[in-house]
Amino acid sequence: MTNSFNKAKYRRELNEKLIKATLILAAAISILTTFGILFSILFEAIEFFKLRSFWYFLTGTTWSPGTTNSQFGALPIFAGTFVITIIALLVAIPIGLGSAIYLSEYASKNTRDYLKPILEILAGIPTVVYGFFAAITVAPFVVKVANFFGLEATFNSALASGVVMGIMIIPLVSSLSDDVICAVPDSQRKAAFGLGLTQAETIKNIVLPSALPGIISACLLALSRTLGETMIVVMAAGLRPNLSINPLEDMTTVTVTIVNSLVGDFEFNSPETLSAFALGLMLFIVTLILNMVSLKLIRKFKEKYKVNTL
Repeated sequence: MTNSFNKAKYRRELNEKLIKATLILAAAISILTTFGILFSILFEAIEFFKLRSFWYFLTGTTWSPGTTNSQFGALPIFAGTFVITIIALLVAIPIGLGSAIYLSEYASKNTRDYLKPILEILAGIPTVVYGFFAAITVAPFVVKVANFFGLEATFNSALASGVVMGIMIIPLVSSLSDDVICAVPDSQRKAAFGLGLTQAETIKNIVLPSALPGIISACLLALSRTLGETMIVVMAAGLRPNLSINPLEDMTTVTVTIVNSLVGDFEFNSPETLSAFALGLMLFIVTLILNMVSLKLIRKFKEKYKVNTL
């Protein structure tokens, strides 16, 4: 009896060790893959900066690879990325957060069960379909509205690209915000109602401040998703590096320029091709910082939730 008990205990301990080793291996593979991606980009980016000035790359205003006097000033590309990303967030955050508040605080259970899956269908639509929608429907509409107000707009405008990109990331903002709003304890709502607050005042003064770290994390994740988008920009905003903050003009982003640099007829060790790795390194650093900030805010939200439920 004792021997069989010891054997069973030994098998359980062995299984536990095997499971732990498997999980450690999975975590190590994930971490090593991240470092592998970083170093593969970093080494090629260093080769580019040996050929071209790092300072001019960050501050230069002309991006003209493949010409007699090639220049690699990435400031117009960063400006285009910034403008399109801001437009997308201005569309996605109010709509996504508003839908999350409605689904979590106002909608009945049956309404929520129907509306939330329909909303999240947007997340499953391929980006090339969004690109068609932007180029065929949204861009001409933007031009007509601009002409109505006496403004000049191109058919490849940052506004059309940013609006459609914002529509694309609405489910990301809405779903994550809905989860963190629902995680706020009902005891806080009941206490606010007991003090005489209306439902709108409770949401404004109690629910949203409690869920704010999670909402910010959702917005940062949506920002990271926007920074990596390519197809919508190619089809709706164009390929021209343009140092402008006018959303009615055509401009391009970092990811589009990376693709454009890699599909050319240049040699791999040419500055034109290596510039894609320099841009990729900048994009990697930005998204890494955003993800780290997002994880930190999520951790703060979990700690706050734990305190609130004690």
